[in-house]
Amino acid sequence: MGLREHTGKVQIFTTALRLLMQFTPTIAVHMTAALTAIVLGPMTMWMRRRTTQHPKLHRALGYAWVTCMVTAAISAIFIRDFTLPNIHGYTPIHLLIPLTLFSLYQAFRFLAQGNIPGHRKSMQWLYVNSCIVAGGFTLLPGRYLGHLLWSELLGWV
Repeated sequence: MGLREHTGKVQIFTTALRLLMQFTPTIAVHMTAALTAIVLGPMTMWMRRRTTQHPKLHRALGYAWVTCMVTAAISAIFIRDFTLPNIHGYTPIHLLIPLTLFSLYQAFRFLAQGNIPGHRKSMQWLYVNSCIVAGGFTLLPGRYLGHLLWSELLGWV
């Protein structure tokens, strides 16, 4: 690696570190929980594939994933955005908070009733909508994290 490539990587790292230090504690907690949930979700679902069953690992990762989802949902209540269309700082993405909590309740209710397909569908729906879709909307250029990623860190927009 030449000096130029090394210098460029150091500049990106220091810029990223400077931007991360600007986060409020609420955003830091929310982002940490959300990113952890994004990583744990597929791992948890993979542990219960039909060909390879790892029920203890599935349960342990599942509890960790649920903890991350609850943490992300609760912390999102305290994150407000007055720049986008909102009601008292709550934007349309905040509608995922009650949907997330209800989906978790429903998934555990299905599990208690022995309805494994219902549990599986609830958790898959929750992962796709609360992790993937919400994460995608969060990274739009007009949003806080989107602005940091696309403008500040990468300099594209």
